[in-house]
Amino acid sequence: MWGNKKYDTPQAAGQEPKNFLTSKKSREPMRPLDATPELEMGWLGSSLQVKGEISGTDDLLVEGRVEGPIQLAGRKLTVGAEAKLTADINAHEVVVYGYVLGNVHATGKIEIKTGGSVHGNLITAQIMIEEGADFKGTFEIDRGTTKEADKNTSSRTAAAGAGAGPKSI
Repeated sequence: MWGNKKYDTPQAAGQEPKNFLTSKKSREPMRPLDATPELEMGWLGSSLQVKGEISGTDDLLVEGRVEGPIQLAGRKLTVGAEAKLTADINAHEVVVYGYVLGNVHATGKIEIKTGGSVHGNLITAQIMIEEGADFKGTFEIDRGTTKEADKNTSSRTAAAGAGAGPKSI
């Protein structure tokens, strides 16, 4: 009576349901779920417009429009090719592919890429303006902030490594 019941036969062991997550191979090394990435990056998409101050402790990629100051002390700001910023900027590093109207202060370096445009005054330790980029304003090389920033970075690195034992690769 109970032994005569037929059960559905399972699929062959080699067949696995197709799943978006299992069908793609990741190029990134596996890391524990509770691990945080070394660098966090925020992103402001091309359809977004911001009027007001932006500040934070993450790197930021802007593809949209911004009107107002941007404060990313010690971090990197990337101005995307379609971005239009009317902003005074203070960051460690600034890379411009789009348009910036305002003063830019970078403790590290400022890069204006081909097709990028900056109309304003620049203060930085290093500057790179590629052929085909547009720049109108003045710039001042200030290497004192870079030495201080490098010193602080070295101190943090030494402090972080002080408690750690030998690591195997």
